[in-house]
Parts: sequence; structure tokens; C-alpha cells
Amino acid sequence: MAVPTFRFDPMELPPEAVKLRHEVRDFLKEHAHLMGGSRRDFSREFSRAMAARGWIGMTWPKKYGGHERSALERYVVIEEMLVAGAPLSAHYTGDRQSGPNILRFGTEEQKMFFCPKIAKGELTFCIGMSEPNSGSDLAGTRTRAVRVDGGYRINGTKLWTSNAHRSDYAILFCKMAQQDQEQVDRHAGATQFLLDLKSPGVEIRPVINLLGEHHFNEVFLTDVFVPENRRLGEEGNGWNQVTSELSFERSAPDRFLVFFQMLQEMVRMAGPNADRATAAALGRLFAQLSTLRSMSLSIAGMLQEGLQPNNESAVVKDLGTRYEQDIPHV
Repeated sequence: MAVPTFRFDPMELPPEAVKLRHEVRDFLKEHAHLMGGSRRDFSREFSRAMAARGWIGMTWPKKYGGHERSALERYVVIEEMLVAGAPLSAHYTGDRQSGPNILRFGTEEQKMFFCPKIAKGELTFCIGMSEPNSGSDLAGTRTRAVRVDGGYRINGTKLWTSNAHRSDYAILFCKMAQQDQEQVDRHAGATQFLLDLKSPGVEIRPVINLLGEHHFNEVFLTDVFVPENRRLGEEGNGWNQVTSELSFERSAPDRFLVFFQMLQEMVRMAGPNADRATAAALGRLFAQLSTLRSMSLSIAGMLQEGLQPNNESAVVKDLGTRYEQDIPHV
């Protein structure tokens, strides 16, 4: 079996991206009253304000509500928003991965219906992938779809679904029922659907974390009907599609920038006279951050060139997750 390869070429921001950075910082000052300090914070008002500036769906075709700007310009906007702790949750999933996946695999009707609404900050998406007792084994999904007259009937459960209680739609990953090939090919029958979360049979229950916060949910699907025109892509192509969707997610810099404010506070608390051990620990964190940023910027450059940096995105996702775990330890 071939060993996956990857490369991270150095990337410099073009002048228009540097200029845009100053515009974003001015915008953040103007909307400081909406800032809660975390990307997870949910503000439709903030998302609509970003949309009015053309900062959602930035790289998408204008035909579908986009603005045809570069992936590097989009990177600058996302980087500044994350560093400032801007409330992005109302649009972030749709902008980062749901919209791009619809543009890549959706029908013309789906592109025209969903993408302009996402770009205007009017439509919120969540991700229907993880399930109880399956961990990271996405191929082991037990949610099943059965063909019926006019569409599909779906049953199953999704877990850790961020913002399902606030979302309009989910891109749902499941498998077609009665797939004989599944014993040989665990990806057989994998299919995605654009699920209206207000559909009869959808029940959303909160998962409260130890801080008493409600970000995650458990989503129960009982005989949920999804019409034919809300299947995303082809039956059985779901694994290829979800891999593409995850590459969009993993290419984002949020894994290592979401704690930037905490890192700043750690430096402030350490002060100019920090002991050698503390200074060394903080130095390592900043060195890792600089490296991750360079790698993530390189991925943005690859996306700009029309490449699919799946391996590179997976590496940054893994290293970013480790970095995310290292900061509290320090």
C-alpha cells in the first residue's frame, strides 16, 4: 500500500489580502458589542453583518451568492475573526464546509437554493456525522435510509452535533439499508442528505457539558422523510463526499487559533520577568503556533490553485488538536 505523501510550500499573502486584514480589524472594532470572546458564540446579527461585507461564501461563484475572492483573502478574514474570538457559529459550518460540499456535489437547484442563503447569513448548517458508540469510526454509521415513494425514510441517531438546536439544516451521513456489499466494503451504500431539521420525526436533545453550556446535541431520527431532491450527490458516493467535506473542515485554522486569546492571557500573567521554565514553555507554544499557521496558509494556497490537499489538511488537523490539548497543560 502506498504511503501518503504531503508537502507544505511557503506562501506569502498578496497585497489585497494584507489590505483586507486592516478592513477586518476595523470591522471588529465597530462590532465589539457583539463579541462574546469565542468562535462558538452564536450571533445571527454578527453573521449578517459579515455577510453584508461579502465575507461569507467569499470564494464561491457570484452565481450562487459568492464573491469570487481568493482563498488567501478568505484565510485572512477567518484568521482575524478567530484571533479576536468573534461569534461565528451561526454561519461557520455552512461557510466552511456545507456550502463548498453542495457546490461540489449538489444539483443546480440545490446550489441555487442553499448557497445564496448561506452567503447572506440566513441559513445555519450543522454536521450529522458522529454517532453513539462509534467514536471516530465514521464507516460504522448505523443510521439507515430506505428508498420510498418520492424520496427516502431515515432512522438512526447522531451525537455531538454542534448547534443542531439552532440550525436549519444538517448534512446527514448515513447508509442505504440492506447493502449486501457492506460486509466486504464498509463504505458501501454511504449517502448524504440535506436534512431539514424541522422535519417530522427529528428530535433534538441537549448534551450539556461540565460548565453547564449547551453546544452539543443528540439528534434522533424516527421515520424521517427526505425528498428525492434533498439527496446530496449520488447514492453510494457518500464516503467520497464526506472525505471531501472533512478536508474543508480540517483545512481551517480554528484548531490552533481558537485558544489564541488564552495564550495572550498566559503571556500577560507570566509578565516580563517570567522564570526560565515558563518562558521556555510559552516559547514552544508560540513556535508551534507559527509553524501551524505557515502550514495552514500553505493549504489555503493549494485551495486557491484548485488542489485538494486532503493529506495536508489531515496533518494540520491532528497537530492542531494536539496543540489545543497542550495549552491547558502548560
